Amino acid sequence: MMHRIFNVLLFLAFVGTLGLNWLVRSRPSEPNREFIPEMVRTARYNAYSANPNFPDGKTLQRPEPGTIPRGYLPVHFVATPEDAIRAGNTLENPLLANDPAALSRGKTVFLNFCVPCHGVAGKGDGLVVQRGYPAPPSLLADNAQKIKDGQIFHILSYGQKNMPSYAAQVSREDRWKVILYVRLPQNQPTATGGGKQ
Repeated sequence: MMHRIFNVLLFLAFVGTLGLNWLVRSRPSEPNREFIPEMVRTARYNAYSANPNFPDGKTLQRPEPGTIPRGYLPVHFVATPEDAIRAGNTLENPLLANDPAALSRGKTVFLNFCVPCHGVAGKGDGLVVQRGYPAPPSLLADNAQKIKDGQIFHILSYGQKNMPSYAAQVSREDRWKVILYVRLPQNQPTATGGGKQ
């Protein structure tokens, strides 16, 4: 008896659900119902406009001390040769050297940012060098091959001598990817003539 009553109640609930679905079905000729319209259309404030939601009345708020913007993890180094060596000893490339997607992205970054000075082959003969800018060292030279990945990351992040910092233009992950790409010709002695220049 209890099973029969339970089944009848379930059937009525099912029919009620179908009825509710029919009542609230979408009608192309009518706008959708908004149960909490403030969530749909919130007040928008421009960056420098007054904002009554904050005690100081400003829209732009100073970040809390110690907070880190998303995607901008700090690197605890300074732009000195000593810290470049320290970076070489402490930082390791988090990417795999045989990751095709990382190498492809590294090639794109290299072609966009490095080729003007270093040239397509990395020999330090890019277009700006041909126009009189001081030539960077060849990426295929012995001393370039001995530089550790962490030190190259430091150079890309902080610059070195005539090379400016690329931290603002190239993301941290892309800096590691371009290092992978630069290492490719360095690891192919037949393609670079033994890697000595």
